[in-house]
Amino acid sequence: MKVVFVAGYGPITTETKESAAFYRESLGLSFTEEADGYFHTEDLKGVKHFALWPLSQAAQSCFGLKEWPTHLPTPTSWLEFDVEDVAEASDELKAQGYTLLIAARKEPWGQTVTRLLSPEGILVGLTYTPWMRESES
Repeated sequence: MKVVFVAGYGPITTETKESAAFYRESLGLSFTEEADGYFHTEDLKGVKHFALWPLSQAAQSCFGLKEWPTHLPTPTSWLEFDVEDVAEASDELKAQGYTLLIAARKEPWGQTVTRLLSPEGILVGLTYTPWMRESES
């Protein structure tokens, strides 16, 4: 597997308004706010995408549910690595015994993603993000 770059990072929120206030008001970050409560920016140097991701949306992305399953650790952050080949990277991790929550799924916005929990409980994505690749050229 070859990681090309960190595609994004951010906390997974349960109290999104409080988190947004901290990052906006205390740290002075500027976000675009989507109607569903997802706050994001592509203007923070050092990371291509920083976002406050509500836990209910992370659960929806991984399980098609609004609630995170109680039998799994609840993640407090997410981290995405863009890789050369998502399917190959997914197979490698599965062969190493990791449980994939979703595998090489193409999202409606065009990103291909595999998600799993790291040993620390971070929701990790192995991704192919076309619009971030285009900006590299």
